[in-house]
Amino acid sequence: MPRSLYPLFQAIATAPTEQALRFRVMDSISEYFGVQRWGIYLLDENNGLASVDARGVSDTFVEQYQKFGKSVDPVLQYVLQYHAPAHEELVLPKGAWKQSELYKRCCSTYDHEHIMTGPIVGQGQLVGTVNFARIGHVPAFSQLDLASLGAVCTHLSARLAELRKQPWSTNPSVKCLTPREVQIADLVAKGLTNAEIGAELWITQNSVKQALKRMFRKLEVSARTEMVAKLRM
Repeated sequence: MPRSLYPLFQAIATAPTEQALRFRVMDSISEYFGVQRWGIYLLDENNGLASVDARGVSDTFVEQYQKFGKSVDPVLQYVLQYHAPAHEELVLPKGAWKQSELYKRCCSTYDHEHIMTGPIVGQGQLVGTVNFARIGHVPAFSQLDLASLGAVCTHLSARLAELRKQPWSTNPSVKCLTPREVQIADLVAKGLTNAEIGAELWITQNSVKQALKRMFRKLEVSARTEMVAKLRM
């Protein structure tokens, strides 16, 4: 009998922060899907890569995939189009995986025998993906795996959206900030340092610093406390 996903759903639903959500999913999800390599990729407002948390693969693979593989990834294209999980046998003709451009450019080097990707969505847009790979002589992903990943992605998307709810939504000053900047402002208001904000949002400390500079200019303030006070007016 397949292992129940209920404990994972509960862990996702009760995660108090994005960072805790990331840790809870990354630390346990491989056990449910029998994968040796897995990761969460999150996108920024411009649909670029905002952050990556991956296990079992190196930064070199992530860079190689972004540079050479992403544009020819048929599984990702399916996920982008339908906002539904997919694996290589669902989107390619039987036996075509190892002749695909994605396999030749990226996956062959890392022995990715089978891959599966699921969508993280928010406000009707793809905001990230959950990515799996099985290596060596192992079975392909099944319909049950697809359904299970779809369920996980539904819970993950809902919790991420809740954690990213915009505070101060009725304050006119908020309208000049991007959703990411609103998140940063919220964490500043909670007393987090730049390093802590970076860890929470899966971005670098320097990215937080540069974002704060832009936010100060937009809001016409010069300090964190002044910014929070203006947003709370």
